[in-house]
Amino acid sequence: MNQSEIIIPESSLDRDCTTLSRHVLQQLQSFSAEAQDLSAIMSRIALAGKLIARRLSHAGLMEGVLGFTGESNIQGESVKKMDVYANEVFISVFKQSGLVCRLASEEMEKPYYIPENCPIGRYTLLYDPIDGSSNVDINLNVGSIFSIRQQQGDDLEGEATDLFQNGYQQIAAGYILYGPSTMLVYSLGHGVHSFILDPSLGEFILAQENIKMPPHGPIYSTNEGNFWQWEEPFRDYTRYVHRHEGYTARYSGALVGDIHRILMQGGVFLYPGTKKKPEGKLRLLYETAPLGFLVEQAGGKVSTGSENLLEFIPSYLHQRTPVILGSIEDVELVESFIQDHLKREN
Repeated sequence: MNQSEIIIPESSLDRDCTTLSRHVLQQLQSFSAEAQDLSAIMSRIALAGKLIARRLSHAGLMEGVLGFTGESNIQGESVKKMDVYANEVFISVFKQSGLVCRLASEEMEKPYYIPENCPIGRYTLLYDPIDGSSNVDINLNVGSIFSIRQQQGDDLEGEATDLFQNGYQQIAAGYILYGPSTMLVYSLGHGVHSFILDPSLGEFILAQENIKMPPHGPIYSTNEGNFWQWEEPFRDYTRYVHRHEGYTARYSGALVGDIHRILMQGGVFLYPGTKKKPEGKLRLLYETAPLGFLVEQAGGKVSTGSENLLEFIPSYLHQRTPVILGSIEDVELVESFIQDHLKREN
């Protein structure tokens, strides 16, 4: 067969040509102004991901990239230099976009307003710029988490109280995983889809559509260093998986990487509260609600231990919640230990 006779399957070409922005428009089945806005917002998030990925790839060779800044964020946690850089990247790519009026990040006490965007940009981007930043200095996986919400009202007082709604009010949610390849996973409420950054094209190209979690998986992911600080139901569950075959512990300390594994292979991720901090460690608006949105869209389940996490309504911007998320059967198994404990108490 000579070169002119080589036939490339049309489906292969379609797959190679499905960029993130094109996919968003296909998902919305529209070229309306709203669809164009959401496509443009996702393209800007992708740009932020590309800039952060480039910085991470050179982190060990550049001065002033690794280590701590010596400051603390609003939660009292030490701030990494990469946290600051990534937060500024998201602000920079949206500043003159005309797309969003506010950006809210776990690194900022209050939302960042872009007044020139507010007359036309009726969206808010919530994000965790670098999740698992303690892994940066030792060259392990990290990620960015994002959520898009519609702004409601004029927010004249700058309190962003319209964000204090449940997770079902998210228009879109997703994460960027910086690993051997840079991957973006997102949902507009019509399934979960993954894209891989092709460095030669500078584009996120569709890798997998309509990701579905198995109803049960072998993995349990949790920080067992907190075992003696947990309430008894979570210790009982941990003892259960220790005694039964077929379970594998996987915990990296980077939420995005741990959730991605659960999303693809099934299992459960849990970060309970402790006796001293019953609200847990993870933030609802920037971390657990966006990831819970994805997990539910992929056929999984997400819980605080006492209710559906996506129905939980925050009372302040940096609200924390316990979280159990993953395959339906595995989440329900954890919940069964909680329910049994409540029955014994009553």
